[in-house]
Amino acid sequence: MSDNTVEVQSPCIGVCSIDETTGFCHGCYRTIPEIKGWWDMHPSEQQSLLSVLETRQGETVSFD
Repeated sequence: MSDNTVEVQSPCIGVCSIDETTGFCHGCYRTIPEIKGWWDMHPSEQQSLLSVLETRQGETVSFD
C-alpha cells in the first residue's frame, strides 16, 4: 500500500450468519463472494462496497 492510501476498515462485526432468503450476512450485509474478496480489493473498491452495504442495509432492515 502506498503512503497516500488509507486502509479501509472491514465492515465485519462478528455476526457471521448468512440469510438464506437474501444471501446477505446478518452482520455486515455482504454476500459470501464479497466477504471472501474483501482483502483482495483495492481500497477504492472497498469504499464502493461500503456504500453499497449502507444502501443494502437500509433496504433490508425492517423495524415492523
